[in-house]
Amino acid sequence: MEKNAEKMIRISLKTTTDKEFREIERPGPFVLEDLVKEIQKDMPYRILLANVNGTDRELTEVIREDARIQFFDMRTHSADLVYQKSLSLLYLKAVKDVLGVDAEIDNSLNKGLYTDIRNRGRVRTAQVEAIEKRMRELVRMDLPIVKENVSLEEGIRIWEEMGYPEKAALLKEFDMPPFDVRFYRLDDYRNYFFGLMLPSTGYLEHFELRRYKYGVLLRFPYYTKPDEVPPYVDDRKLYSAFGEEIRWMKLLKTRYLANLNQTIDEGGTRDLILLSEALHEKKISDIADEINRLNKRVILIAGPSSSGKTTFARRLCIQLRVNGLDPLYMGTDDYFVDRDQTPLDENGEPDYENLNALDIDLFNHDMNGLLAGETVDLPEFDFMEGRKVFGKRPTSIRENQLIVIEGIHALNRKLTEQIADGETFRIYISPLTQLNIDRHNRVPSTDARMLRRMARDYKYRGHSAASTIANWPKVRAGENKNIFPYNGEADVLFNSALEYEIPLLKKDVEPLLKEIGVDEPEHGEAIRILKFLEFFRTIEDESVVPNNSIIREFIGGSVFTEEKK
Repeated sequence: MEKNAEKMIRISLKTTTDKEFREIERPGPFVLEDLVKEIQKDMPYRILLANVNGTDRELTEVIREDARIQFFDMRTHSADLVYQKSLSLLYLKAVKDVLGVDAEIDNSLNKGLYTDIRNRGRVRTAQVEAIEKRMRELVRMDLPIVKENVSLEEGIRIWEEMGYPEKAALLKEFDMPPFDVRFYRLDDYRNYFFGLMLPSTGYLEHFELRRYKYGVLLRFPYYTKPDEVPPYVDDRKLYSAFGEEIRWMKLLKTRYLANLNQTIDEGGTRDLILLSEALHEKKISDIADEINRLNKRVILIAGPSSSGKTTFARRLCIQLRVNGLDPLYMGTDDYFVDRDQTPLDENGEPDYENLNALDIDLFNHDMNGLLAGETVDLPEFDFMEGRKVFGKRPTSIRENQLIVIEGIHALNRKLTEQIADGETFRIYISPLTQLNIDRHNRVPSTDARMLRRMARDYKYRGHSAASTIANWPKVRAGENKNIFPYNGEADVLFNSALEYEIPLLKKDVEPLLKEIGVDEPEHGEAIRILKFLEFFRTIEDESVVPNNSIIREFIGGSVFTEEKK
């Protein structure tokens, strides 16, 4: 035993400041957290997670053999989730200590999580302050977050005794669990969280609580700035959209994942799909009615990647036609400036997502010309030549016609600064997933969008799942800069999530994720998503999905986006 304790372990190490792996030796066995403590002072942000030989590991992991280790801070999506889940455990413990009741983690909101303190009605400000004070006490105590593994039968018994039937029901679905029946204990409080956790409460320095509506906002740093809680902005429209989604889920009887799986097992998939699609169609119809009522003529649509913007815009145009309107549909890509005028990013690369990559003056000139009844020579952008081409699309609209415009900057008022506000109607579209694994483990909307994009990238662009994962941080950075800051400008928000979509996407993306090799940098994230998908039943038959469904934009068979044969 003494000899093993003195064994030298060779480590290929990469930190957040390293461009390449470097070789070191260290006496072993050793705990990852001990190595972190030795190098943390040279890191820009707190290290939260390790990847060991291609698989994400908690910092409490013991290293006994030579290994390839990479450390991550909150700027990595998987580490960001580790912080959120650990902070949720701390919050639930503090609620229990202060109020003696449970809280539910509902959804993301206002750069944080919206939570509902059960059986308390509208929570009072003094109670929220007491909970936050208790959380900060627990952080100063730096209490260990202890992992405990139990048998499947014991896990079911614990959840039933604690009054969490949805957690017990999920375990009962498996003959053997697809994961260890794992609990995390913080002092005298015990709970389960899907995914990995931090070693102790001392890591959870940055957060704030805020009373909001009938619940509490648990706010924390955004991944772009891991050491500060972002300024508060009231996302009232997002709150309303999530509330609407909860009402829909009551109709669909899919509040938690166990309910969704039961619906699939009992042969209710067809009704689930048709009812979900009917709810979408009703909402789109309501939006068209509102546009007609307000007599708006310029309809602007924006949303993050994989929201289903193209399908939504096409379906909205159909509903507008039902209202007797005749919309002109167009995107903003034809208004790119010539490639030699494209602004550059901080790395000196062309920044095609920059607002100034568009010819704003020409766009406004053309839109106002159309609204005034003029015939306008609309440009077509030649992506091979890198310039606008004119003379191909002379266009005019009638007095009662409107224009539907889709583009990433559509909600940015600088794009339409020369168009009268009274003419515009802005729509923000995003899949706001409300389906949760249980009352404490949510399904991140970011993950749902990435699954959509993964399926579409492979089917239509020939990209691997590894490529989608590798590119995702850049996609999110563009959204944070160009889309999310402007969602408050929207007149209406359309939630494009479908309750059945993850079971449907599972059959397409699971094989793609399994192809990612252990030596590829994206392997750890692939394993995380695969473990997440294990909870979901699979919908194999997609024939009942309508060809105008938003999900068809990603799995194929869309009447709007399929290439014409």
